Amino acid sequence: MPLIRLSATTSLLTAVAAGALLVGCSAEVTVEESTPKLSADKLATTVAEKLAATTGQAKPKITCPEALEGKVDTTTRCKLTADDGSTLGVTVTVTGVDGTKINFDVKADNTPTPAPS
Repeated sequence: MPLIRLSATTSLLTAVAAGALLVGCSAEVTVEESTPKLSADKLATTVAEKLAATTGQAKPKITCPEALEGKVDTTTRCKLTADDGSTLGVTVTVTGVDGTKINFDVKADNTPTPAPS
């Protein structure tokens, strides 16, 4: 029977997931457009900062494939990648828009995906 070892990074991913689910995580960002949009890079930075603040851990590496449009209930999926290559999906959902401010919640998946062999 193979022995499965959890690395410290996998434990971190689990802690991030648990922390984001238990505490919740939201953000408010101001943008300068008629229909507010938050660039993929700015979204990734904001999500990483919020997850770090929520979990008390170092800021994780987050990538987001697209900009976030400022319309209530709009969602996008970002990805947290740990040092060992394992990943954790992160869902970002717009909860409100106030002029140029986009409010959104961040929720990490429950289970990380192991690093490719």
